[in-house]
Amino acid sequence: MKNLWNSIVNSFKSIKSWSDFANKANLTIEVIRRIILYTIAGLMVLLSLAIGLGMGYVSALTSQVDVPTKHEMKTQLQDVNNSATLYFADGTKVENLQKDLEGKKLSLNEMSPYLKKAIVSTEDSDFYRHKGVLPKSIFRAVISDVTGIGAQTGGSTLTQQTVKMQLLSSETTWKRKAVEIFLAMRVDKYFTKDEILEDYLNAATFGANNKGQNTQGVQAAAKGLFGKNASDLNLAESAFIAGLPQSPSVYTPYTKVVSSNNTTQRGTFKDDMSLGMKRKDIVLYRMYRDKKITEQEYNDAKAFDLKSDFLKPAKASPKEIKYGYIYNLLTEQSRTILIKRLVKNDGIKYSAVKKDKNLYEKYYTQADTELHNKNYKIHSTIDKNLYVAMNQQAQQFKGNLGTVHSDDATDPNTGKAIKVSEPVQNGSVLLDNKSGQVLAFVGGVNFKKSQLNHAFDTQRSPGSSIKPLITFAPAIENGLIGSQSMLADFKAKFGSYSPTDYGETIQNRFVSARETLEESYNIPSVNLYNYIMQHGVSSKKYMSKMGINLTDKEYRQLGITLGGTATGVTVLQQASAFSTFANKGVHVDPYVVTDIQDPSGKTLYKHKGSKKRVFTKQTSYIIKNMLHGVVTKGTASALSYESNFSTKNLFGKTGTSNDYRDNWFIGSTDGMTLASWIGYDNFYGNNYNLESNSTDINQELWANMANSLYAEDKSVFNVNKSFSKPAGVRSYKVDKETGTYTGSIGYNGISTKVNQHTAKSLYYNGSPSNMSYDGFAIGGKAKNYKLFWDNYFGKDNGYMVVKQLGENTKSANELANENGSGRTTGFSNSTNSNESSEVVTNSASSTAGTNRNTTNSTTSNGTSETGTGSGSGAGAGSGTGSETGTSSESNNSASTGDTISSNTETTETPSISE
Repeated sequence: MKNLWNSIVNSFKSIKSWSDFANKANLTIEVIRRIILYTIAGLMVLLSLAIGLGMGYVSALTSQVDVPTKHEMKTQLQDVNNSATLYFADGTKVENLQKDLEGKKLSLNEMSPYLKKAIVSTEDSDFYRHKGVLPKSIFRAVISDVTGIGAQTGGSTLTQQTVKMQLLSSETTWKRKAVEIFLAMRVDKYFTKDEILEDYLNAATFGANNKGQNTQGVQAAAKGLFGKNASDLNLAESAFIAGLPQSPSVYTPYTKVVSSNNTTQRGTFKDDMSLGMKRKDIVLYRMYRDKKITEQEYNDAKAFDLKSDFLKPAKASPKEIKYGYIYNLLTEQSRTILIKRLVKNDGIKYSAVKKDKNLYEKYYTQADTELHNKNYKIHSTIDKNLYVAMNQQAQQFKGNLGTVHSDDATDPNTGKAIKVSEPVQNGSVLLDNKSGQVLAFVGGVNFKKSQLNHAFDTQRSPGSSIKPLITFAPAIENGLIGSQSMLADFKAKFGSYSPTDYGETIQNRFVSARETLEESYNIPSVNLYNYIMQHGVSSKKYMSKMGINLTDKEYRQLGITLGGTATGVTVLQQASAFSTFANKGVHVDPYVVTDIQDPSGKTLYKHKGSKKRVFTKQTSYIIKNMLHGVVTKGTASALSYESNFSTKNLFGKTGTSNDYRDNWFIGSTDGMTLASWIGYDNFYGNNYNLESNSTDINQELWANMANSLYAEDKSVFNVNKSFSKPAGVRSYKVDKETGTYTGSIGYNGISTKVNQHTAKSLYYNGSPSNMSYDGFAIGGKAKNYKLFWDNYFGKDNGYMVVKQLGENTKSANELANENGSGRTTGFSNSTNSNESSEVVTNSASSTAGTNRNTTNSTTSNGTSETGTGSGSGAGAGSGTGSETGTSSESNNSASTGDTISSNTETTETPSISE
């Protein structure tokens, strides 16, 4: 520039005439003009490039957005004062999600003219002139976002705000803002200004009313603040309401107060209402500035005594929630589905979000807001009639489950001393085997007292119910045993771990794999689990496919075969895993939510079934065949006469954890799997256990539920469908005492033929061993074989005499009766088919499982089912729960035990740590 100036100066110095001066001047002007033009052209190019890039960026952000039709937009824009609706499988309504919003929709002509003018002047004075968006406001908002200056001015028109409330989530991202602008222009194109304004005034939130309830829409605000209709509001009242949407919780004159037990809610005046009053004056000034009111009206409205016009605080009326366990379950699962959908739309992995607490809370809030503000339709798999039938039986039987303990405790929230009661809880699940649908469930015995869902959310020791899943099926699958293979049940010690059978007993004999499951013996199960580990068989790959994920440490501990997990499993997990056998070795993921639809009927989510091959159909058949004996002559033989349906094709497994902490029964037919668990929650550090006859109690409850379900819908059970033996299952004739082929052995120097008693042994892979003096039983030792053969050839040496350890004074027969054994009574009216339970012995019986003696769902890896079990292995289960509400149940659903009156949405409260 300096050289250019010097050149111009020198040029003028060289002027010799006026003509020369004119030429020089023209040349200089031309140069300057071109510089200016080139500069402008360059700026235009840069601006065009910026605009192009911006439009490209916006286009990229909105390219993946589904463009809604006019009908879809209209449906969603007018979807106010609504929340998601929950449905049973047949389309019958369960409940609407409880909203912390009171509201009623009005037409625009039912609102005060002052109110409409106030909203427009305050929120969008150019509302009737723009096309949905204001470029200058958007530019101002962008500058505010980038610089942080003037952030309070915002850049959203009333149309954009309406779109954000009704069509989009509340997230603050550039993508959402771009979509908001796009949709705002589309809304402005298809709807009139009055239609948009009406939608806004019905959808906007206006803070708490005199009862502490949040309000949505101007009618609710008018009623909740001044006790009048929106059409009757005066200027001052209209201005106050119009000022609320910017920050409802700040400007409202009320705040919410909830009682200490969370059962009642009321409103109360704030100590300082000045911010709301100042906001009202700002609204009035903007109306005066826009010439919507006169100076006189402005001054009169400012002087109006608004504080005395507010309603006096009052108590909110409780809302009844019917089918509380279903309500909470569907709400929770739908929220999770929406979280995953939001995360996917943002291109993030759900697993990463789960690890980031703040990020997860962000998506949780977004999903929860959608559920409570959009009229989504959530359809479930729950059969209403089956659910009612199942829960009615649980309610009628709950008095027989055991003692209801009362105790003093400290409220963890208030620190006050309280009286608490601890009933025996029940969690049960009915699954459709083929589809994985949860048809019905029992969440607990009293929803008012504890909203914890014991079917889906509590993790408990599975006890012996885990044996066929983790030990016997993998052993059969890998050809390590047949149904008649012998397992040692003698005193055993594995390092510091010494398991026993039920009631701290030892059978003191060899028992077959079949009988071990039928009578739920522990020591043989531990011997077999130890054996499959030694042969490189990993149970982990089978269990994980069935939805049960344990740690490598847990798998290395022998007590895992008795249910000694670190945290336990849910009833749903056990039922689902067990259904794998009924499905011929294929696991089907269980589910409750079938689909979610938006207000326009568009499907946002539809369940896609997932199936995995876990075991071969041959292994599954053999396990079913063995477990059929559990209900014909084993630990669940009482079901033979307690059931009102044929048990010919029923198979199942019992489970009891240490010191009667938990009791299970899981039963399956071709069509369904029904699992029942009972136990105490022990929330307040108590240490309550079930009665010693809890196996009989739980089986009677299971039978009552099953009978009622069968009476309601026989097709669910499909009891007449038999389990046909697939090709590949081989049946071998074996010696019933050794599980080997018949043959000869050498005894005291004499070769003796052993073939007095035979039985059939089912194999998939593998075959029986040849007859031998020793080595035929898994876990057997030399002294065990000597004891066996001496007894076999006539010596009375105590073989088969049950040994009692510890201080238990009960006889073997008493323990067998307590454990539900059918061998003691010999009773069975169930047709024995498909070579099931061929071996019958006169032995005492027991049941297995494990659980450390601590509160809640604790387990101990290595203890025996209500037996001993010293040594390593630890674990603590977890569960959450709460006691809320004292209001009475409604008459029409009290029998299901899950109706509660509540002021807001009923959800589980934070855990009470033990």
